[in-house]
Order: sequence, then structure tokens, then C-alpha cells
Amino acid sequence: MKVKSGEWKGRQLDELGFVGRGKSRHRPRAASFLYGGPYPFFQTGDVKAANLYLTDFTQTYSAAGLAQSKLWKPGTVCITIAANIAETAILGVEGCFPDSIVGFVADPEKADARFVKYSIDAMKLQMQGVSHGTTQDNLSVDKLLRFKFLTPTPRDQRRIADVLSAYDDLIENNLRRIKILEEMARALYREWFVEFRFRGHDRVPRITSPIGAIPESWPVTPLSELVSTQYGYTESASEEPVGPKYLRGMDINKTSFIDWSRVPYCPIAVEEQRTYELKRGDVVVIRMADPGKVGIVEEDVDAVFASYLIRLTPRSERILPYFLFFTLDSTDYQDYVSGASTGTTRKSASAGVMTEFRLPLPPKELVLGFEEQVRPLRDLLTMLLRASANLRRTRDLLLPRLMSGQITLDEAVA
Repeated sequence: MKVKSGEWKGRQLDELGFVGRGKSRHRPRAASFLYGGPYPFFQTGDVKAANLYLTDFTQTYSAAGLAQSKLWKPGTVCITIAANIAETAILGVEGCFPDSIVGFVADPEKADARFVKYSIDAMKLQMQGVSHGTTQDNLSVDKLLRFKFLTPTPRDQRRIADVLSAYDDLIENNLRRIKILEEMARALYREWFVEFRFRGHDRVPRITSPIGAIPESWPVTPLSELVSTQYGYTESASEEPVGPKYLRGMDINKTSFIDWSRVPYCPIAVEEQRTYELKRGDVVVIRMADPGKVGIVEEDVDAVFASYLIRLTPRSERILPYFLFFTLDSTDYQDYVSGASTGTTRKSASAGVMTEFRLPLPPKELVLGFEEQVRPLRDLLTMLLRASANLRRTRDLLLPRLMSGQITLDEAVA
């Protein structure tokens, strides 16, 4: 396809389809009866964490929640206008979202939803630039509708979107493989250390303990006796490479892995960097907003961790990184932190509370065996993350040139 830039027309978003804000009218929004039902409720963090299609969510609405919201159809382009500005994803399933997200439904005679999503991605920095406020950044629908998108014919939009989405399809395939690897490791942890069906378990009798029936000779031990703790560094994140990577809660609260290609940077003095620098095998836990969510550093990286995180460092040879990580990732630990956290609107937990959790401590050789089984799975997961980051970089280099008509499809696929 050879399209001259003059053949592209500038159109506002509402000229290409329907534009509307999400709905979440009930106050307080945290009312428990609104949640826990069958209707997916997507939030700005879910949009940011998604790739091309939005299918994963951490919250659902009940019938009461749906009644004060709106159910959007698959194919809707979700655009964040608060908290995370100008992040986009296309609904892969029916779902609701709040008024911090704008929904765009393409008119098929005028626009391709994928093309519009990529157009917004190409203009993200401009949109973020007009969103700065005194208290909180906000894009607003009015500001969004001031932007004009260069658009060729719908047929050519689809062909351009096909090229760009080919990269996203490969990334989505990697993400599916990553989810399988995540679940394999979690399943092994549950089998050995929750259900106690480890190798040779039939030869180890169970005994009664304060936390239930556990294998004999597995002492119930507070986490505080096994790890030391450290709070992170306070600074503002920057998309510009002004220093090391700056790991925050939002970088670990949606997945069991860290996608370093999406982690921002921060300025920090050399002396302080030594105090807060992360190394392979470090385990960090969120202490505010999403207390208890956990991440593990699985590759060598120049990075420090933020003040809303706590680093847990094993000080017992019976605790190894992956065993510690999956213990904190377990349902038992997450339920414990949820119950122990304080605050009505913004939950939090101190390092002391985080480490009051008691666990049955397995023999050293079993923990070592678990590490040996899990490490190859997580190494493959890390390799897939790197491959996806490379695909994303290639797509993002191509994106602005294709979306502006600077290069043709023939040149893009050459």
C-alpha cells in the first residue's frame, strides 16, 4: 500500500465513532455489596497492564454494581484519563469500567478500533502533556476530543493495524506461555508446602500445630525470625533515564514477575543507591495501597526500590528466594495481610505486621529441591519477557512512522 500523507484526513475521536466515559456513580465506591459478582470491572491499572486486548481483571461487579455502572461490549477501546494517562487496550470480553476510563466504539464505516488504539498510543506523550494538573493529572473528555487523528480509509486502517497487531499477537502468545509457567510454579508450591504432598511425604507423619495439621519436624516459625526487612527509597519516578530503574508497587501488583521494560527511572546519589540497589533474588512486598503483593528480582538489573515497598532478605539458610517468594504469594499469606492491614480507604501494613506471619518451616533439602524445580520455569519466563520487550520496542519504533503516513506498508514489511 502506498498512501501519500495528503490522502490522510485529520478527524476527532467522536467523528470516528461513539465516545463515552465509564460509570461508577455509587458513593462510597468501596461499598462491599457492589463487588464479587460475575461482571468484570476493569480499572486504570488493568488497562496499563494489558497488551492489545483487555481480559484480565482484579475486581468484579455484582448485580448492584452493574446497576450503577455500564456494561461495554468487546471491541471497545479503553482510554485512561486519570491516574495512568492515555493508556489503551481493547476489551476482549464484556466489562464495566469507572469514569477514569473513556470508552470508544468504532463506527466500522469510518474506523478500525485497533488503528484508533495505535493512534492514541502514538500521541500518548502529547496527551500526557496537556493533562498536568495542580493536584492530580487528568486528561478529560474535552481535552481528548481536541486531538485530531490522521486517518486513511477504513480499509487502509485495517491493513496498517494488521502489521502492528502482528507484533502484539506474538507478545500475547508469549504472555499465554508465561501464565502457564506461572501456574506450574504455583501448583508445585501448593502441592509441596500447602497440601504437603512432597517427595517422601508418605513417610512423614502429621502432627497438630497452632496453624493446623503439618508434617512432623516442621517447626511453626514467625517470618520475622527468618528474614530482615528494609523500607525503600523516596523519590519521584521519571520516564527519562535519569538514574537506575525505580521499582514501585504498581510494577508488581498485577503479576508474579517484573517486566523491567515498563519500569521507570529515578535520580539518586551514588551513596544512597548502594543502600537501595536491588540484586538478583531479592524479594519485595508492597506495604501501602496493595499491601502484601510481592515481587522477585530474577535478572541482573540496575535498579532501586521505592518507599512503598519492603525488601525481605533471608537470614536463615532454610529460606531461599523462590520459596520465600511463593510463600508470600500464597493464599494463606495474602489472606493474613488482608486481615492484618489497617486503613479504611488506603490499606497499609508495617514491616513488623508483614513478618508476624507464621509458617511451617520445611527441611533445608526440600526447600533446595523446590528451588531446583522452579528455577528453570522462571528462567524460561524471564526469557519470554525479554523477547516480548524486544517485540514491543520494534513495534513502538514502527508505530509513529506508520500512524503518520511517513512510511508505507510496503516499506514497513520489507
